[in-house]
Amino acid sequence: QVQLVESGGGLVQAGGSLRLSCVASGRIYSINIMAWYRQAPGKQRELVATITSGGSTKYVDSMKGRFTISRDNAKNTAYLQMNALIPEDTAVYFCKLDMGGLQYWGQGTQVTVSS
Repeated sequence: QVQLVESGGGLVQAGGSLRLSCVASGRIYSINIMAWYRQAPGKQRELVATITSGGSTKYVDSMKGRFTISRDNAKNTAYLQMNALIPEDTAVYFCKLDMGGLQYWGQGTQVTVSS
């Protein structure tokens, strides 16, 4: 069974940084796509960034330049480095794994940015 576990969230002041991690366990195929999404209170879940197993990345324009997605295939782990955080970045951040035609989600990690 595939499981995703996010960590690294917390409370940070505006202008600060956080690094989120997502560890995938179970039977993980070598070819897959990992992604970060976020969901703010009262809003729909939105895509932040994606990264393929080959390292190709895509970002939502509004987060380009402040957020960096990366991964370590040997550890089945994806990261999201978030810099220059603003209160509008407050949300639950979720990790998703696309693999073999299926999608797997983590439970999310809360990020709160105070002004």
